[in-house]
Amino acid sequence: MTLSDGPAGVRGPRWDEREPSLNLPSGSALAASWDIDLAYRYGAAAASEARRKGVDVVLGPTINLHRSPLGGRHFECFSEDPELSADLAAAYVRGLQENGVAATPKHYVANDSETDRFTLDVQVDERALRELYLAPFERAVEAGAWAIMSAYNSVDGVTMTENDLLETPLNSEWGFDGVVISDWTAVRSLDAVTAAQDLAMPGPAPAWAGLVGAIRDGRLDEADLDRKVLRILLLAERVGALGDAAPAQPAPVDGPAFARTAAIEGSVLLANDGILPLDAAAIGSIAIIGQNARDARTQGGGSATVIPEHVTTPLAALRAAFPSAEVRFELGAIVQEGVAELPLEQTTNPVTGEPGLRVTFRDADGAELFAEDRRASDLVWFGGDAPVAAASTLVLETRYTAEETGEILLGFAGAHPARVFVDGEPVLDDRPVITGTDLGAAFLNPPSVTAAVPVTAGVAVDLRAEFAVGQDVGPLSGALSARLGIAPDDSDPDGLITRAVAAAAASDVAVVVVGTNSKVESEGYDRSDLDLPGRQDELVRAVAAVNPRTVVVVNAGSPVLLPWADEVGAVLQGYFGGQEFGSAVADVLTGAAEPGGRLPTTWPASLAEVPITDVTPDEGVLRYAEGLHIGYRAWLKAGAEPAFPFGHGLGYTTWSWGTAERVGDAVEVTLANTGERAGKQVVQVYAERADSAVERPERWLVGFAVVRAEAGRTVTATIPVPARHLAHWAGGWVVEPGAYTLRAGSSVADLPLSVEWTVTA
Repeated sequence: MTLSDGPAGVRGPRWDEREPSLNLPSGSALAASWDIDLAYRYGAAAASEARRKGVDVVLGPTINLHRSPLGGRHFECFSEDPELSADLAAAYVRGLQENGVAATPKHYVANDSETDRFTLDVQVDERALRELYLAPFERAVEAGAWAIMSAYNSVDGVTMTENDLLETPLNSEWGFDGVVISDWTAVRSLDAVTAAQDLAMPGPAPAWAGLVGAIRDGRLDEADLDRKVLRILLLAERVGALGDAAPAQPAPVDGPAFARTAAIEGSVLLANDGILPLDAAAIGSIAIIGQNARDARTQGGGSATVIPEHVTTPLAALRAAFPSAEVRFELGAIVQEGVAELPLEQTTNPVTGEPGLRVTFRDADGAELFAEDRRASDLVWFGGDAPVAAASTLVLETRYTAEETGEILLGFAGAHPARVFVDGEPVLDDRPVITGTDLGAAFLNPPSVTAAVPVTAGVAVDLRAEFAVGQDVGPLSGALSARLGIAPDDSDPDGLITRAVAAAAASDVAVVVVGTNSKVESEGYDRSDLDLPGRQDELVRAVAAVNPRTVVVVNAGSPVLLPWADEVGAVLQGYFGGQEFGSAVADVLTGAAEPGGRLPTTWPASLAEVPITDVTPDEGVLRYAEGLHIGYRAWLKAGAEPAFPFGHGLGYTTWSWGTAERVGDAVEVTLANTGERAGKQVVQVYAERADSAVERPERWLVGFAVVRAEAGRTVTATIPVPARHLAHWAGGWVVEPGAYTLRAGSSVADLPLSVEWTVTA
């Protein structure tokens, strides 16, 4: 069986641009759709992609909660709310597995931040563990998940691969009969054998080297081994890998079309003074500003990364969407940190003459061990045929042709020492300083070193980088990443803003695309603040000051501060929208599509008002002292008002909320589209329990539904509210009898309808 990372696209057995993958919107973007059917289709698209790449088991979805907006892997997860996360997780699992590919919801459990993730001990009370952090996994198991990934961290003093939580509630209460797969290197000892940990990855796992001997001498029970073998065989049978069985072949999916739809459905219109949608025919000139407009981030960093065949950027898509307008582009501010790969069209492989690089692995004597032709200068070897462990030197060679005369900051990124030559002359001999030992950070987002190199437009120069890969880099041994590229020129930041302001002042409309970079949102580390990198806030304010028709598109996978939100015409949150992010932005801004998203996480106006910012362990322990009160629950408890509340999102039509009534164990909500065009609304139902005998959130989500209606039409949403959604954990699930109030509306802060809901003993 082949396993592959796959929360936002299935990478496949090799990390290789020659075998590209469909890059879907990230987890937070999917969650912003609030659309169960879309989540199912997302899983089905991932299954189709998995089979195309020969993959049997997809390592996803990532269903940890947004406990704090500082969590580094926030973009990969769904939501701060367990009910929204659980429903989406279940649909994703069904979409994958009904097409014959195993899902692996991860990371079980309480892996909600990245700092010291290998060693931290999460201390969380049982009620919060059950009602919040375990809830999405429980629903995924109910949906039939064939695998679960255990986390690196400990919970209440025991590392998760040895934790009793793998047996209870996972197996004994929920009836899970699948395979528990460890996160990479998370199995630490033979104690994992008795703890229902089935598969140690990657193999062969040193921690289990003594397994056979321990069974033979009686220290471990052979029955524990039998159970693991049987579960792995059952997984093989399910995915069609056992004996002569053939794997299921999902129906083919138009990947780019689905990626575009998913990105639209997850785009959240945070604010709009009426400027949107833009009438393309009426606009004579448009300024498009921002590094993320040209170099869009379609995904976050880390193991979820895939290499798409093509990316549609906002700049390219907006040029196409305004064919008769004069388009002015300006960078405005630098977002990127470190070297970015060389543009493919400016490189020539010296051996083949085609765009790309020649890559050679050499032994200690300089003899060639292996060579390949690549189409990228940002390379990762994690699987595949290259002799990473045997090589002493990695050589990258290409011919680079600059488009402009001037000076470039040529350099490399990696965990190894390297030398860089231009036309045979050395320009760089250095070793990046690696901080920490986290694979996700040091391997996938390594530090850079650069040197200033003069170039002439149209004149090719020979580039050669030699990486000393035979040197020991600790936990990075056995895998390899190397990048040859150019760092951005930030020598004139004032000039960048000045030119952007001039372009905006001369245009009918200004679209500013702001966002984060790979040093801000990635696996392996948490964020220290919620600010946009660089001088992007200053840029937006300067542009808005000269053009009141300024639209800001936010290209970030998790909340960022928008101190200028009231100064611009509109704000669209696009998340990490996958390879068709730019197309989705253009569709939404021009009104070709409705902005379909609603916030799956509360957005603050400042870091100081965020209720939970503690993501750093204290002497190895991270205490979830807030208990049940995370996300909007914590904001409600504090009586604080965020910049944008949970569930918030605008559309291009208006809605009239009619009635809410109880029909059996469901709430029926009637509402009408009172605008002039078709629209989407997400009907959200929250419960309240006055004078409860137990501690509760002031309000909690119990159900939701997507409705769509043509102009002038009335629709009814039927939202089941099972008793379990009103229950609390007290050694078992208990529904407190008495009166509850169920409120319905468009966000946790906008709930115009209510219905009384009585539970009898």
